[in-house]
Amino acid sequence: MLTYIIVPTYNEADNLPKLLREIFALSAAKRVGVIIVDDGSPDGTGAIADEWAASRPGQVVAVHRSGKLGLGTAYVAGFHRALELGATRVLTMDADFSHNPRYIPAMLARGDAPRADVVIGSRYVPGGDMLYCPWYRKILSGGANFVAHTALGLKARDATAGFRLYRREVLESIDLDSIFSSGYSFLIEMLYLVQRKGWQVAEVPIVYEDRMAGQTKISRAEIFRALYTVARLSFRRFVRRR
Repeated sequence: MLTYIIVPTYNEADNLPKLLREIFALSAAKRVGVIIVDDGSPDGTGAIADEWAASRPGQVVAVHRSGKLGLGTAYVAGFHRALELGATRVLTMDADFSHNPRYIPAMLARGDAPRADVVIGSRYVPGGDMLYCPWYRKILSGGANFVAHTALGLKARDATAGFRLYRREVLESIDLDSIFSSGYSFLIEMLYLVQRKGWQVAEVPIVYEDRMAGQTKISRAEIFRALYTVARLSFRRFVRRR
């Protein structure tokens, strides 16, 4: 496989089979594999991942972790596995269909173009949008992006999106195990490190749809962790500029 898609899961038994079927129905699926990183889901998501891995050896890989250890560390575990498998590109997405698989071909195509070391499936470029999200989720997302742009100087319009495509060289240039953030704030810190390294970030429009099945994983604690991450990275940025 040239591209591996990392799908972190926790209690996604209702969504995972449908997601995998839709991914492998894509025309681009011939060169795509999926790495499912499951955090010990009590609803049997890990067993579903094992069944798919057995039916599609090499194309579906199941990584099991002992418990709910955070989105960021799940991404890092998936990155390491993808690099071990020889991936040239790694795509990250949620399992709940807020990131629709139909956008994967457009992201892969944009990643083939120059000046696209990282491709973001973006809600905040022309053609992007958010559907079925309550008003407070839209305010939270817009506010988080405003703070990230202002405090960290991030250039991407959608700095908090988890729908991303990375070239192998980008991941190899970053000490993944040293990234402090472990939850959703990992996305901000990762983009900050990518920009600091001088990699080029491109965005393609997507329509983000709030999950239809299961429960959201964003908690009040995650919001405070994100604010702390922005403050910590902003201080580092200020010190370096001094």
